Order: sequence, then C-alpha cells, then structure tokens
Amino acid sequence: MIFLLVLLFIIIVIAAKSIKVVRQSEVCIVERLGRFHKVATAGLTIIVPFIDTIRSVVSLKQQTMDVPPQGVITLDNVTITIDTVVFYKITDPAKAVYEIQNLKKGIEYLAITTIRDIVGKMELDRTFSSRDEINDQLRVILDEATDAWGCKIDRVEIKDITPPADIRDAMEKQMNAERNKRALILQAQGERESAITLAEGRKQAAILDAEADRESKIRRATGEADAIKQVAEAKAKEIQMVYEAIKNASPDEKLVQLKSLEALQEVAKGEANKIFIPFEATSTLSSLGAIKEVLKDDKK
Repeated sequence: MIFLLVLLFIIIVIAAKSIKVVRQSEVCIVERLGRFHKVATAGLTIIVPFIDTIRSVVSLKQQTMDVPPQGVITLDNVTITIDTVVFYKITDPAKAVYEIQNLKKGIEYLAITTIRDIVGKMELDRTFSSRDEINDQLRVILDEATDAWGCKIDRVEIKDITPPADIRDAMEKQMNAERNKRALILQAQGERESAITLAEGRKQAAILDAEADRESKIRRATGEADAIKQVAEAKAKEIQMVYEAIKNASPDEKLVQLKSLEALQEVAKGEANKIFIPFEATSTLSSLGAIKEVLKDDKK
C-alpha cells in the first residue's frame, strides 16, 4: 500500500514536470541539458523531466518601454530634456534570450545614445519642429540595431521636449513679439484693403455719376433736336400749305403786291422794328396805294 502511494506520488511529480501549458501570445524557451532545444508555442507541451527545463517565457505582444528623460545638448549649445517611449515586438524569442543579456536595457541604452546623436546635430528651434523626423530616424536606427536581438521596433515617439527655464522665458517673449507683429501686419493689411475698397467705391461712383450726367445731356440734346426737327417740319408743312393755297388761288401780280404791302404794314407796327425802304421802291408803293384805292372803289 505504501509502495503504491509512493509510486503515485512519483507519477504525479513526473507529470507535473513533463506537462506544460503555454499561454496565448507567449512562447517558452526549452533547454535540454543546458542547451537550446526548442521554442514551445501556445498550448500543451510535453518535456522530458529532469532533462528539459524552461529557460524563459517570452511575450510576443507589442510592448512599450519608457526611456528615462535625458539631457541632450543641441547644436547651438542648449541643454534640453527629452522624454521618449519605444514600441517594440519580439520576432525571434531565441535571439531575444541568447543574443543579449537584457533586451530592455539594451534598447534603452541604444535609444539614449541615438537621441543624443540625432538631436546634437540640430538647433533648438528645429528640434521642436522636427519631431516626426527625429522619431523616424530613431525608429530606423533602433530597428537596424535590434534586428540581431530578434526584436522589431515599431514606433518611437518623443513625449516631451523641455528646454531650460530661461530659454522658455525667451521663447515665450519671442512668441509674444511674433504674435504682436502678425497682429499689426494683419491690422495694416486690413486698413490698406479698406482704403483701397473705399477708393474703388468712390471711383466707381464718380464714373457712374459722369456716365449718368453724360447720358442725361445726350438725351436732353436729343430731345431738343427732335423738338427743333418737329417745329421745322411743322413750319415746312405750314409754308407748303400756304404755298399750295396760293398756288391753287392763281393770284395775279397786283394781288401779290397788295398782300406784300399788307405784310409790310404788319411788320412795321412793331415798336422795335425799323424798316428802311429804298427810294426806287417808292414808285412801286405809290402804284400799290393807287391800286388799293381802285379796289376800294370797286367794292363800293
């Protein structure tokens, strides 16, 4: 009975040593007698007890690592503090275990030296405007360096760049000066555009007034010309009617002379009219007077 209990205990211990369960997104590095044997993937794994051992459990998930803030001297001799985070993923678990003593420490030291090298070639202002460029350079350099460690660098992000307090004060003053400068420039441009707009408005108004005055004068002159033309046509029609009436009446020479004398008499009635009759016309007038008297006698 005791033997059976001891045998059962030994079987349980051997089973516990032999059967291993590996979780999802993890792998186990199995060594046999101190040498690398295999990589156990997720699921149930059987190993030889007392011969095979689990060296390490490696996560295949994407991992993040905060690089401690580092003081970096820029090209223009300004010391700034850079805080960085690295996103990486293990692609070869065996290399990650056997090729480097401590993968995280290796990535951290490599990131620090690379940041100092890249930022040391830049001026302060460029470091603020070139974060994407710094991130890309860091990622490429770290990815190439960690490839031998079975690691893939997915992203490198600079969380914060902190300059010294006096530099921050100077930058704030410069920013305020630039902001005031832009405000003054925008105000001047607005006033200039407003003045141009007003001048253009006055110009257009003057042009429209001149065109309206010109159009008015043209229409007035056209109206006067039409009126004169209509009067002239009326006079011409009147003269034509008189001419036609006289022509149809067939007047003799004596009647014409008599009518001329009557017209001359009507003209002479005006106070401002002065008529000068030539001496040669007196005989004609006397004959006309005689004719008038004869006509009166005939009427009686």
